[in-house]
Parts: sequence; structure tokens; C-alpha cells
Amino acid sequence: MAEADIITGKLASGGRLDKALADATELSRERIKGLIAAGAVTIGKTLARSASAKVQGEERFAIALPPPEPLAALAQDIPLDIVFEDTHLLVVDKPAGMVVHPAAGNQDGTLVNALLHHCAGRLSGINGIARPGIVHRIDKDTSGLLVVAKSDAAHEGLARQFADHSITRRYLAVCAGHPAPPAGTIAGRIGRSVHDRKKMAVLPDDTTRGKHAVTHFETLRHLNHAALLECRLETGRTHQVRVHCASIGHALLGDPVYGRTPKPLRQVLESLGFHRQALHAARLGFSHPISAETLDFRAELPADMRELIDETAR
Repeated sequence: MAEADIITGKLASGGRLDKALADATELSRERIKGLIAAGAVTIGKTLARSASAKVQGEERFAIALPPPEPLAALAQDIPLDIVFEDTHLLVVDKPAGMVVHPAAGNQDGTLVNALLHHCAGRLSGINGIARPGIVHRIDKDTSGLLVVAKSDAAHEGLARQFADHSITRRYLAVCAGHPAPPAGTIAGRIGRSVHDRKKMAVLPDDTTRGKHAVTHFETLRHLNHAALLECRLETGRTHQVRVHCASIGHALLGDPVYGRTPKPLRQVLESLGFHRQALHAARLGFSHPISAETLDFRAELPADMRELIDETAR
């Protein structure tokens, strides 16, 4: 194993240790927290043990920065629909059917494999791993916009915006039936189903399990036994739109997990060969984590969803 690089210097500010070290180095606070936990940071002659420890300015520090751990994934020359790219981040319009991370059953052909080739190492290593900075994910069979960090600073800045819910995320979905009222807010804690651990579910209000989740929806168009919805995410939980729509009796068409599509609509899906949940991440907006410029991206509906809408409008 290669020897660790040693970063030394003097703290220019006081306060929390992780923030003071981030101010004194080019490392993100998340990376520093991991290094402190690994016993790689000393202040003066004392081993740092807590990222939240209070420090005074002018103290000397040393950080043993180990080489990034390799990712067990291959770079693959897979075409990407890149909506925006600069030195800090890129925004991708992901097609339905593409997995974000390699995993059992999907070891290659993923977005990560494609990014490793496209970015050639110029990617966030915020967790000390030589891998793309995937800040958030969308499901394999959901299409649409996804932002990727190319630097630790961009990764941390984007993660902070996701955590404080300041990211704009709007999805277009085709659901079974016509919601009544046609617009509203669905709020409920989302966590693992007690009946099927592979599924998420809206949990009782009095539980401490799961995470608070809020989806605002609006019916854009009534279709034949279906509706086109715009869903605005106030939070971002696993399968949030799919779970929330199913919870009000309007599961997404084609969703194999959270609802059975009514028979007339199943016939439409079969005739079209539509084999996924009808969900598309259509809009993504955020403040650029380095320049603070306001960015707002939109992705047109893919052909399969346009065809589905046309067919169910007849």
C-alpha cells in the first residue's frame, strides 16, 4: 500500500475542528470527519477524536491522507446525455433502465461505469474512495435529471442543499385514476414496510421509524382512466413519489412494486411494451456550490412516456 500523504499547517480560525480544518485545507468537512474517525488527524501532539471539538486559531495540525481506495468498477464507454458540465459538476439526463451504482446483478453498464470513463478520474472522492460523487439517486426504471459532483467542495455544497431541502425537484408521473382533489400535498413518514423489507411504505404518524416526507402534486391533464401529474418534492426519500401516490390510491402506471395497474390500462401498457413505472425527473434546480449561480435544468419527457400519454388520451 502506498504511504499516506501528510498535510501540515496552522489553523487560521477557531470553532469546530472539522470546519477549522476545512478552512485551512482543500478538504471537505465530510472528508475530514472520516479522517478524524480513522485516527488520521493530530492537533499539536494530540490525536483528534471529535469533529465537533472546539479549537483555537493558530494551533498546528497534521493530517495523514491515505491514497484513495480503488473502486471495484470498470470505466466503460457508455454514451451519456449530458445537460450541463463544468470543472465542478455535471448534470445528466439518465435513461430508464440504467442503474446508478454497480450492485449485485448490475455490475456494469451503470451510470458510475459511464462516469468513470467520461470524467477519467476528475470526480469527487469525498468518502476517500476513487469513485464518482453521486450526491443523489433516481431509480433504475425512472428517467431524468441527476447531478454529479466532480470535486469534494461541490459534493459537500450539493449535499448541504439536499439536506436543507433547497433543491428544486419536479417529476412528471402518469398515475391510475383521477386524484380528487386534483392538487394537494401528501405528507407521511416513509420507511421500510413491516410486511416486505424490500418495499418502502407510509408509516403511522405515531411511529419514530422512517423519515418525514412531503410531496406536492398537481394534475396537469386528465387521461382515459389515468392522469398526468407534476410532483414537487419537498423532501427526497427512497421511492417517495411512487409510495406517496400509491398511498392515496393512485399508483403510477407500470409500477411493479407499489400498485396494480387497472386491467384496461394494463392492456395499453402491454400493447406499447411499457415495462416501468411512468416517472420522469423533469426539472432540477440548485445553487452552484462554487459560484453560487442559480441553475435550473429541464428534461423533456422520453419517447416511451410521450407515447403512453398519447395512447391513454384517446
